[in-house]
Amino acid sequence: MKLVDTEETIVIVIAADLEEGHADRASAARLVSAILERGGGHPYRRAVVVSDLAWFETPLFHGSPTITIGGPGVNGVAGRFAGELPTVWTEAERAMIQAEWQEGPRRAALWGMDRAATTDAVDAFIARGWLDEFLDRSWRYRAGTFA
Repeated sequence: MKLVDTEETIVIVIAADLEEGHADRASAARLVSAILERGGGHPYRRAVVVSDLAWFETPLFHGSPTITIGGPGVNGVAGRFAGELPTVWTEAERAMIQAEWQEGPRRAALWGMDRAATTDAVDAFIARGWLDEFLDRSWRYRAGTFA
């Protein structure tokens, strides 16, 4: 059975070495819940959380819609995306959302200067409608796909 659809399953990437209870893990869980809620029960319209190391080691994830949580200094995938993605939102240069979902792979990097700022970036991504737009672009119906 296929567990990940590279067009519809959202890959959320967190740093590999986060301790239990870390704020980035809690933010990832909130993001997963928000995505599941919007997925309407469709089997692949969901999210999986993986570490940055797992993302680098799994080519299947590289073309999937991807959202990183945590800054470039702690999350290797965020470090890769930081130089490639435009900034779409910043709060006092403390919290950042970098994203591209118009063309090519849909990707977003949600991070801040500290744990609280990263949490603010994740909350803004959800509350300001960017998650909905990201999912809309990722979940377009493809020819031959039945919902």
